[in-house]
Amino acid sequence: MESTNENGQDDQNATKEVEISEDVMCDSCMDSPSLALKSCLTCLVSYCESHLRPHLENVKFQNHRLVEPLHNIDCPTCEVHRLPLDRVCLDHSFSICSNCEAEAHDGHLTASVEEAQAKIETELQEKQAEISQSVSKVEKAIEKLQDNNEKVKTIVQDVCVTIGEQFSRLQSTVEEAKKTAMEVLEREQRQALRQSESIQAHLEKKREELTKVQEHTNKLLRAKSNIDFLQKYSEWKKMSTDVCLPSVRTSSMEHLSSYVQTVTDTTQQLCELLLSSYKKSMDVVFKSGCKLKSSDAEPSLLPLPVTREDFLQYHRSLTFDPDTIHSFLRVTDDHKKLTNTSPWQHSYADNDSRFDYWRQALSSDSLYLGRHYIEANLSGEGAHIGVTYKSIERKGEQKTNCICQSEYSWCIGRNSKFFSVWHSGVETL
Repeated sequence: MESTNENGQDDQNATKEVEISEDVMCDSCMDSPSLALKSCLTCLVSYCESHLRPHLENVKFQNHRLVEPLHNIDCPTCEVHRLPLDRVCLDHSFSICSNCEAEAHDGHLTASVEEAQAKIETELQEKQAEISQSVSKVEKAIEKLQDNNEKVKTIVQDVCVTIGEQFSRLQSTVEEAKKTAMEVLEREQRQALRQSESIQAHLEKKREELTKVQEHTNKLLRAKSNIDFLQKYSEWKKMSTDVCLPSVRTSSMEHLSSYVQTVTDTTQQLCELLLSSYKKSMDVVFKSGCKLKSSDAEPSLLPLPVTREDFLQYHRSLTFDPDTIHSFLRVTDDHKKLTNTSPWQHSYADNDSRFDYWRQALSSDSLYLGRHYIEANLSGEGAHIGVTYKSIERKGEQKTNCICQSEYSWCIGRNSKFFSVWHSGVETL
């Protein structure tokens, strides 16, 4: 039951870290304490010769660890050497004793518990500063989006008034053209506002995540126990979130000035030519002027991934949103697999979010903030996977509702022969 030195040498190393003294008294003596003969690391109590007998004679105590009397019996000890865990291996973020430092962790970067805590506190303070800056950037981005929403509404409203004045000059054919023009404007406003609201929702979620991490960091910095601090720090590192923010893309709506001029010029033409000439002119305007304007933002300081191992650190496992899945698609494997079952339909509930023409489905997860790496198994005659905005139209057979045709979508496709990349209706092999 006693701890012995296998080499027959004095425990000089042990006495450097463990206080062995004749002054250690028995914790079980009540009236007249006697000198302790042994300390039990299992009970965390020191015993005199009389009170030690149960540990030596009773089989129930045979697995208890007895050592020479210790003053710091409450201090966590090493399972192997039974010495206080007052050192930290910085290479492995693990608490060790002095003997561990000289043996299993020989050559590793080590420090005292106090030094390790000071180092980690410095890192946490730096991280806290980064988080504060990120929160500030998110708030500014949200404010900018809100301002842009008001500008979009104002610009669209002004354009609607101007267009209304022009169309009032025309007869019945002009009224039909006016209806088409208003639908275009409403679609532009709806697209711009949906995109802006979607981005704002993502940024607000990011702000909540950063704030939670910031609060957790503050609690961690107030931890009193060294060991508890280090253990919670390991948990904190796992939940630490990326503080890098992407650029915020907003609609400038500047192309609407060209739209007004086009309508004004078109009204000078003959009524029977109005519909065809107007539609042709509008197609040219919106193809050249409806691109999104990216706001200035600091580039990411993270290195670009090269190998698969580099990419895997950004891996995401996505699930499909059941409310968006086309009725010819079957979802299985916990909403992670889609299968084309044409011509058999599924009795999904009809809603505004579901695709009713293009056989598509959206993910339930947002990919707006940060870097993301996705691995997918594509089989059969062909399939496409890509990214788009949540505001993509779900109803109707317009090409812009398809992930391969939309200006706001980017995807990669596979058929039986090759892979290709699609954007805005253009295929690149």
